[in-house]
Amino acid sequence: MSVARLSVDGSSFDPKRSRMEVRQALNFLGEDKVRTLQPYDDALVVTLKIGGYDVKRVLVDQGSGTEIMYPDLFKGLKLRFEDLTCSDSPLIGFDEKIIFPKGQIRLPIQIRTKVIKVNFIVVDAYSPYTAIVARPWLHACT
Repeated sequence: MSVARLSVDGSSFDPKRSRMEVRQALNFLGEDKVRTLQPYDDALVVTLKIGGYDVKRVLVDQGSGTEIMYPDLFKGLKLRFEDLTCSDSPLIGFDEKIIFPKGQIRLPIQIRTKVIKVNFIVVDAYSPYTAIVARPWLHACT
């Protein structure tokens, strides 16, 4: 007698036939800890391939709902204001000041062999980061 079990979402589940999805873990080497305080609780700042270029100082911010691009990256990628589409929703910066975007641009971010198109809101504000990637990007990666 075969017994079908229901999973949390209501679909049938057979433990004998189920396979566990194995995902590669994100690991850091000892050299990645150089110039950091341990235990490590600083912001996650990474290098990503954006628009075909390796871009350093990209902040991964799980608390943000949108991807942001700052002037250094905009200029470094040799983008033009004519490349932007309209983005008229004001943002609140880390310093709680209102920032009006210059526009929005869609660019590819490559993670290993996967390429994800991301909408960046371009702002003219100072930041120690070149860009911020947020929840939408994180969810698209998985």
